[in-house]
Amino acid sequence: MGKPNFRYVAKSEPSKGWRVWDRKLSRWWGAWRREYPEDVLKELNGEKRPEMLVNLCRKR
Repeated sequence: MGKPNFRYVAKSEPSKGWRVWDRKLSRWWGAWRREYPEDVLKELNGEKRPEMLVNLCRKR
């Protein structure tokens, strides 16, 4: 019982913003974002609906 082990997590870099890291494949997923990508992470770690992910990625 500890922290859930999510596949996708957000990492930040002070001058660039946030980016999603795929822990299973050890590579970045998607582009940099100015704000914390909470909705994207919920979708990636949850239902994984492609149409919703496309809409969320277009919003930025």
